[in-house]
Parts: sequence; C-alpha cells; structure tokens
Amino acid sequence: MLNQAYSGYLNPKYIPKADLVAAFYLEPAQHVSFEEAVQAIASESSIGTWTDLGTLSPQLKKRLHARVFHLDKRNGIALIAYPLELFEQGNVPQLLSSVAGNVFGMKEVNNLRLLDINFPNRYLRHFKGPHFGIDGIRSTFKVHKRPLLGTIIKPKLGLDEKQHANVAFKAWLGGCDLVKDDENLTSMRFNNFEKRLHETLKARDKAEKITGEKKAYMPNITAPFNEMMHRAKLVKQAGCEYAMVDVVSVGWSALQDLRDADLNLILHAHRAGHAAFTRNPKHGISMLVIAKLCRLIGMDQLHIGAIAGKMEGGKADVKAIGEEIEDRIVNKGKGHILAENWLHLKPALAVCSGGLHPGKVPVLMKALGNDIVIQMGGGIHGHPLGTKHGAMAARQAIEATMKGIPLHYAAMKHFELALALRKWGK
Repeated sequence: MLNQAYSGYLNPKYIPKADLVAAFYLEPAQHVSFEEAVQAIASESSIGTWTDLGTLSPQLKKRLHARVFHLDKRNGIALIAYPLELFEQGNVPQLLSSVAGNVFGMKEVNNLRLLDINFPNRYLRHFKGPHFGIDGIRSTFKVHKRPLLGTIIKPKLGLDEKQHANVAFKAWLGGCDLVKDDENLTSMRFNNFEKRLHETLKARDKAEKITGEKKAYMPNITAPFNEMMHRAKLVKQAGCEYAMVDVVSVGWSALQDLRDADLNLILHAHRAGHAAFTRNPKHGISMLVIAKLCRLIGMDQLHIGAIAGKMEGGKADVKAIGEEIEDRIVNKGKGHILAENWLHLKPALAVCSGGLHPGKVPVLMKALGNDIVIQMGGGIHGHPLGTKHGAMAARQAIEATMKGIPLHYAAMKHFELALALRKWGK
C-alpha cells in the first residue's frame, strides 16, 4: 500500500519548462509498485520524507514538489522534473545531495541508478565551463586536425624525479604531445612533487628544441584542498600549461574552486574511482552524469574510456560520453535519454586511455573521430625497443590512419610500428 506521505508526485500530464530533469533507472523492492517507488524517490529528493508533516502546507508542496512526468515501466526508467528553486545556483555538491543523495538507500527500491540530468539554461548560466576547451588546447599545440598523442609515465610508482623526467623526454622525442603523471603519483618519499615538476619541465624544454614541436607535461596536483591549490600555483609559476586532478578523489567542491581560481591552466580530469558507483548498470550514477558535471564545472579534458582497452565500457556508452562533453547541442537517443544545450560552455576534449596500443588507433578514430587524446601507457613503454620507439609507433599509427592507410601497410615502412603490431596485434 502506498505510503500517503509519498503520494501526489505523479503527474504524467506535466510538461517541464524551466525545471531540472533527472532520468532514473529503478527496480522496486518486493511488494512495492513501480509508481510507488518512483514517487518515493521524487519525494525524498525534493521536499518530502517518510511521514506526513504539519510543517508542509499544501501550497508549499504544490510549488516545490518534484513531479514524475514520464514512466517507462518496461525498461525501468522514470523522468522526474524538479523546480529550479530547489537548487542553489552554482552549487554542484548541493545538486548531488538532492537528486543523488538519500535516494540510493531507500527501502522502496532494490536498485536505483541516476542515468542523466538535463540542466535548464538558468542553471547553466551560473557556471564558467572549460577555460580552454578543444579549440584552446589545439591552439596551444598548433595541432588542428589529428588526435593528440599522450602517454602516462610507467611504472606508475617507483621512479625518482630524474628517472621520471628521462622517460618523459624519450616519449616526447618519439612523438608524444603530452606526458602525464598517473593517478596515484603525487608527492612521494622517492619522488617529490616540486623536484619532479622542475626536472620534467627541463626535459620538456629540451624535447621542444630537438623536435620543433610543442610538448606539455601534466603533473598530478591531487591533494587536500589547500595543498592542491598550492601545487596548482607552483605549476603555473614554473611555466607549465597543464594541471591534472583526480576529480572523484578531490570532490566537486574542490573542483569548483580550482576552476574558479582562473589560474589559466588546462585542467585535465582523471576519473580514478568512478567505477565504484558508475559500473553497475542497475545502481549508482552513470559516467555520463559525471562527464556532464565535469564540463559544467569547467574541466578541459576528461577520460571517457577506450572502447577496446582494458577498462569496462562499451562503444555506445563511450561515444555518448564523448558527445556529451564535445557537442554544443546533444539530442535525445543513442545513449542520451535527455537532451542538452550547453549554451556558452566550451566543449571539453575527450581522452581515451586504458590498455591501448598502436594497433587500437584505427578503431578509436573510426568510432570517436579526431577530437580525442589517444593516451597509451604500457602500449608505448612496453614496446620491444623501449619508450622512444613505442611513441614513434603510436604516432605512426595515428598518421597512417589520418591518411587512410591500413596499419599493416604502414608497418612495411616503419619498423617501430611493425614491432608493436607483432607484439600486440590489433
């Protein structure tokens, strides 16, 4: 029987106008109907609770309650519209505390997943979005058509500052545009952040002189907030264009302050830890929502998956995430339950990583286009002839694919690529 405190939230005739809309997948608990479960979600995520309230007048409830306006019981999907008054403008933590807070622990559902959010224009206008975006990043490198090539220093932990810089130098010489720290390398006893920053930037400057190409280093500034901001400022003062941050680990509040500091750094968002709540297709929060929040706040680059790499994530999902951060207008369908008009917010650059090697390049570029960073770790450093030749092989794969040349033909002229294909295949 429906708890009367949760009644009155279902309105199939309602048409959202300036509302914030959330799409949920849900599986009701035993003996709870779909309609009962979704109204419980709408109540708890807006103004209601488990019992009737003498403090909640009918007028207040009518003005501020969430409205379930679409039910797809066959696929387990419900759309809920929230009056914009329920949200503090420019406050992502409060947004998530509302639509992705207590609802995940409610007894009325066995599984609940936040699939998508549509931000109304009035909400979007309180955010800056990416400072550089795709065009700004491409202008930095003077690379306007091909995918950018990046690598992650491997092993991810264990190298000292000079060893780290030497690996980066070899990768840049071989053809990488970007070199980044891995997600768990911050400031260690064996590899101090400041020393690593200066050693690696010296290697970058040397590589630029030799190659005649722009090169960039992405130091990981992830840390408690004050230290993170201190490191971001050190990075800027040292003449580095990038800062990398683990967005899930540092949290949305810290990310907003980092972006709002306007340090004129390209912000690279690593999504380490996301799969703890995005991987289960029936429960948690989708990676699509995380990607939208990163663009909203203002990350310039974001890891979206690799389709054919070591990490979970199918082609349709990865494509949808890439479209969400790179397109100005996103339409419903093909992985997008809700549409979005991003207004003034610049597109963020999609980063593909996780188990990639040169043989995967054609698949990635065919699926995601050229506006991506192709980032290889082991697929460069694990090359039979080492890091420099691994980077050469990766760059050769990109350039061959840009020209429409199959990799096995390109490998006839490039022994670095040939060795990579021999080791890893396609």
